[in-house]
Amino acid sequence: VQLQASGGGLVQAGGSLRLSCAASGRAFKTYVMGWFSQAPGKEREFVAVINWSGASTYYKDSVKGRFTISRDNAKNTVYLQMNSLTPEDTAVYYCGAALSYTAIPSAYGYWGQGTLVTVSS
Repeated sequence: VQLQASGGGLVQAGGSLRLSCAASGRAFKTYVMGWFSQAPGKEREFVAVINWSGASTYYKDSVKGRFTISRDNAKNTVYLQMNSLTPEDTAVYYCGAALSYTAIPSAYGYWGQGTLVTVSS
């Protein structure tokens, strides 16, 4: 599966962005989809994950109540709605596809190219 992330940009603290990740291929609905972030000089870290049907989601603690992951299997797309953004959310955000419901980056076999989110104070 090929993934294409988009929707990043520059936003002021307290603002919102919605990231999208479009997937090619008919097997999209069989994959667990995750969003990860990577700040400069840091390792890629888990943000949110959603199972194949969208019925199960899981978030890292610092984004709970602010970010929402969702998917539209008819459109082969997964989203990350980001609200109440803070400068600490500044990073490149990557979407990934995995065969298991996990927050571990190494379990994701497919990655999008990343989209930069910059939050100004």
